[in-house]
Amino acid sequence: MILYEHPFNERIRTYLRLEHLFFRLAELVKRESAIDHHHALTTIFEIMDVGARADLKTDVLKDIEKQKHQLNGYRGNPVISEQVLDDITAQLDSCFASLNELPGKVGQSLTENDWLMSIRSRVGIPGGTCEFDLPAYHAWQHLGVNVRQNDLQRWVSPLVPLAESLRLLLQMVRDSGAPQKVIAPAGQYQQMLPQGRTFQLLRLRLDSRLPVIPEISCNRLMVSVRFMSQESDGRLHTSTGDTVFDLTLCN
Repeated sequence: MILYEHPFNERIRTYLRLEHLFFRLAELVKRESAIDHHHALTTIFEIMDVGARADLKTDVLKDIEKQKHQLNGYRGNPVISEQVLDDITAQLDSCFASLNELPGKVGQSLTENDWLMSIRSRVGIPGGTCEFDLPAYHAWQHLGVNVRQNDLQRWVSPLVPLAESLRLLLQMVRDSGAPQKVIAPAGQYQQMLPQGRTFQLLRLRLDSRLPVIPEISCNRLMVSVRFMSQESDGRLHTSTGDTVFDLTLCN
C-alpha cells in the first residue's frame, strides 16, 4: 500500500513539510559517508528556513494546549482510560515545556555559529561548497565519522523539541480519523463535507500494484480526487478505470 497525505490548511502543510525534513535528517545523520552528512547539514538549513516563520512556534504551542483541553474533556468517561489520558497529557506537557524554553525562532541558536552560517550562505549556489570556497568545511568532511556525527547531533539538538512536538501532534491528528473504503468511478471521486466540521488532514491509501497516481484537492466544503496514469510519453493522463482506495478524514 502507498499512503498519500494532503493538508486542509497551511498550518498542517507546514507541519508535514517539517516532519518530512526531520525524517530525512534522522536517516542521514545515521549514515557514515561525508556526502550524506553534507545533505544532513543542508536539511538542517531547510528546517531553519521553514522554522523562520514568526508564528510557527506559537502555532505549535497553541495546538498542544488545544489537544490538552480536548483530552481533559474526556475525563470521567467510563470508556476512556484515565491512565492513557495521563500518559498523553504528560507527553504534551513535556513537549510544551521543551519548546517554550527555546529562545526566539526555531534554530535561532544555530544562527550564532558563524561557521555554519558560512556554509548556509553558499549551499544555494551551484557548486558553492567546493573546497576552494570553503576549505574549513572541506576539512570537516575529512574528519572521522564519529566526530562528524557528534557535531551533527549537537547542531540537531536545538531542533529536537520541535520535532517531538510535531510528531505527537500529527500522530493525534492521524489517530482522529477512521478509514473508509471508497471507489472512484472512471478515476474520479468527489465528496461533500458535512457543515460544522473542520478537517485537518486527508489520508489516502492505495494498492501499490495499481498504476495510478492521485491528484488531491480539498477545502472546507469538498474533497476531490482524480486518478492519473503515467503513459509512455512520460506525461500524466486521466485514468478511465474504476479505482478502489481507502480514505481517511482527520480532524
